Amino acid sequence: MTQARPVRRVGVAVRALRRALVPFALAAVAVPAWSLGASIAELSLEELRDVVVVTVSRFEERLDHAPASAYVITADDIRRAGATSLPEALRLAPQLDVARADAHQYAIGARGFNNVLANKMLVLVDGRTVYTPLFSGVFWEAQDVALEDVERIEVVSGPTTALWGSNAVNGMIHVITRSALATQGPSAALHAGNRARGGGVRWGTRLGESGGVRLYARHRVHRASERANGLPVRDRGELAQGGLRADWARTGESLTLQGDLVHGVVDQPPSARHFSGANLLARWDRRLGPDRDASVQASVERTRRRHPQIFAETLETVDVVAQLGFRPHAAHQALVGAGLRQSRDDVTNFAPVAFLPAARKLTWKRLFAQDRIALPRRLSLTLAASVESNPYTGTEVLPSARLAWQARPTATAWASLSRAVRAPSRIDREFFQPAAPPFVLAGGPDFLSEVSNVLELGWRGQPGSSLSYSFTLFRHEHSRLRSVARTPAGLQFRNDNEGRTRGLEAWARWRPVAHWRLDAGGVLLRQRLATRAGAADFGGLAALGNDPRHWATLRSSLDLTAQAAWDLSVRRTGARPNPVVPAYTAVDTRLAWKPAPGTEVALAVMNLLDDGHPEWGAPANRVEHERSVQLQLHWQP
Repeated sequence: MTQARPVRRVGVAVRALRRALVPFALAAVAVPAWSLGASIAELSLEELRDVVVVTVSRFEERLDHAPASAYVITADDIRRAGATSLPEALRLAPQLDVARADAHQYAIGARGFNNVLANKMLVLVDGRTVYTPLFSGVFWEAQDVALEDVERIEVVSGPTTALWGSNAVNGMIHVITRSALATQGPSAALHAGNRARGGGVRWGTRLGESGGVRLYARHRVHRASERANGLPVRDRGELAQGGLRADWARTGESLTLQGDLVHGVVDQPPSARHFSGANLLARWDRRLGPDRDASVQASVERTRRRHPQIFAETLETVDVVAQLGFRPHAAHQALVGAGLRQSRDDVTNFAPVAFLPAARKLTWKRLFAQDRIALPRRLSLTLAASVESNPYTGTEVLPSARLAWQARPTATAWASLSRAVRAPSRIDREFFQPAAPPFVLAGGPDFLSEVSNVLELGWRGQPGSSLSYSFTLFRHEHSRLRSVARTPAGLQFRNDNEGRTRGLEAWARWRPVAHWRLDAGGVLLRQRLATRAGAADFGGLAALGNDPRHWATLRSSLDLTAQAAWDLSVRRTGARPNPVVPAYTAVDTRLAWKPAPGTEVALAVMNLLDDGHPEWGAPANRVEHERSVQLQLHWQP
């Protein structure tokens, strides 16, 4: 017999809340309202055009001038959405496909190939790469930040390999936190609900006349998920994290030191998996003259993971990047740089699988350069390239060309051509199942880099004072995609798949009245993959990703009064084909009240309109994501 879900106990209250909110909100549209503090909702669209991004070109530029499919998630977006983890905050980027596999694991990607082991998205936190060389992806359960300290998240879909290196094939996520100079004094954030609870505290103070430091600590617990039949899934877990950031700034020069400690545990059969880590980063920026500046960033990181009866891993990484920006001519804005990344990956192999050799030293080196050239008729041409060496295939050349046309001060058209690669990871070359021959599946000794040649066409504009929009057409031609081939030694990874991805990304922002903002966005995706002529694939196509043909979001941000705000979002994700995951629509809402300056209390309800839906996995064991109700408190005197 199907067990009653605990979350249904709040069903009556939620339905009552829903009935109360709808007429209240409709009436509130006509109520004069004022902004809630320094909120992005109060900014005019002219001011929003001045939002600065650094990910597209490795130097600061206005978002509306960036020749790429770029989107910025602001600190206010995160707060008003009620997000309490980094993956949930990433749902705010319309070009990202975010699917929750269980209480802690996510599949996050752009432009196809999405998977919990997705390997074509580069993720950075304050310039520090957080991917694992095991599979060139991200263990999302171990990557989180104090969202209250996030300044913005820059999301770029499409290749950024020319400046950031291999693996940024389908896009890049760059989390940028606030300077310690901007986070002075105490603050706290707490949340508690039927699915999760947690909170964090922060304290910041000055260091002399030009410096500041902040310390933070946070803890989060998520209860176990359930299947559609009400049976629990063993995925309860918790994460504890703490760290500091110190900044010094004076005219023409700045220095940043920051570090984090993290420890987490997630239940699973036969016993819990554990992960922990520590990192330390230093960054120095200096203006060398009116048209010349330099920066150097170095980071060290050590992480440990233990998956009982599967594998255990200790990864130590040192990463150094330096760049010089200059203007050799009035019409040129150039930069050159170099990077060195070295890791020691030490794996303890258990019986089911093995990485051989168990201990591996991995080194990546790269040189990169860019020149943005101002042309007549409000045109600009950006030429960029990286020359990168990796441990498996040697040197890869990653060029791109971007042409932009400033049609008018509020409209930009752009086009780009790029060559991007996903370099081999340890799983492609050094994975074996079982741990000793004869192998059922093994890495391919000759596995090569996967290649994508990409064409993009984009337009970004603001036809009036209350409306702005962006859309991008893209076409990716893929070759040498991972496949599984039958050989005399058993199944091996090869590069026998190929195909194309094409689609449209679009989003818009409209302010009907001063105190109400609407954001909408979506993606249409068409992907056609096949095995090259003369080869056979035994399961590789199905493992490359599981992508819907469309997804879309609509968000409403309404200031009800000077002390109250209501946010509502609707997310629609199409069906996934293999394994089949039905299409679903999720409605999230948050009602916030400021009883005093610096204090905000909010009630957030996720998945308001249905008891639960799956987002990932095969029917036999996938998780149903249920309605979540949370009470949230933010305090900063």
